[in-house]
This record gives sequence, C-alpha cells and structure tokens, in this order.
Amino acid sequence: MQKIITLKEVFGFDSFRNGQEEIIDAVIDGKNVLAIMPTGGGKSLCYQLPALLRPGISLVISPLIALMRDQVRSLVQAGVSVAALHSQNTDDEIELILEKGRNNELKMLYVAPERLGSRSFINFIKRLNVSLIAVDEAHCVSQWGCDFRPDYLKIGLLRKTLGDIQIVAFTATAD
Repeated sequence: MQKIITLKEVFGFDSFRNGQEEIIDAVIDGKNVLAIMPTGGGKSLCYQLPALLRPGISLVISPLIALMRDQVRSLVQAGVSVAALHSQNTDDEIELILEKGRNNELKMLYVAPERLGSRSFINFIKRLNVSLIAVDEAHCVSQWGCDFRPDYLKIGLLRKTLGDIQIVAFTATAD
C-alpha cells in the first residue's frame, strides 16, 4: 500500500505502467534485478520508488549528466533529498553533496561511473548507509557495446567493498 501512496504523492501517478509493478515488487523484496524495458517505459521509477521506501541511501550509477540532472531536478521538485556527483559539479557543490551524505540527508545519490575509480569517493561511500545500488543505462556495462565505459567494471568491487548490497540494473530498448 505504501508504494501506491508514494507513487501518487511523490510521482503524481495513479497507476503503474505495464511491467513496472512487478519490477518494483522484486526490488522491494530485495532481489537483484536486470530489467530491460521499452524506451519511455518508466524504468527510473522502478528504482526510485523502492529507494524512497527503504532506509539508507540508494546509489544510482548513471553515465549521462543530462539524465542525472533531469532526474535530480524532478525528484527535488517532488520534495526528495537527492543529489548528483559528476564532472560538471563545482567544488562548492561537491562539498555540499558530501556534507549532506555524511549527515544522512540524502535518499539517492547519482554518480557517474568514473566516480567508482576514485579512492576518496569509495572511502566516502563506505561511511554511508548504502542500501541499494542501481545501474541506469546498464547496456553501457557491456564491453561489446560502443557506449562501454571501463569504470563500470568497478561495480563488482564496489559491491564487495560495501558488502552484499542489492544491485539492480535497468536499460531501455526501442520498441
């Protein structure tokens, strides 16, 4: 029932799109998930909504700064405490985000995969209560694809560093 209330109050929807509820239930149940959904199918909701229902912070690994900015903007407008760390942050923005993280004031932290190669970031993340790792645009993990980013290979190391944390991955495909 809480997921329906959150769906309406935070995201403004009365019902789920096709396939979303089953994926959200699997995430809420603590299962590791790989979801491939049609473009425009609402994949981000499938990790954002469960992140709001659990304690701690959810780490969202995303390769696209514009996508991170758009999602952060929408969530902040809905009253969610969320931030993004990427190469276009100013030093002041980074310090504010790190402070919010240290003070347990964030529900979600979006990061570019390159952050996973930073020892200082890993040390920072180890001090947080990370309860979920969500990989957005998961097709970029494949070494066979043109969008491959080598830092995605560090997701496994991150999971080992943080313990047996749930990991979910989402990607879209044109229908």
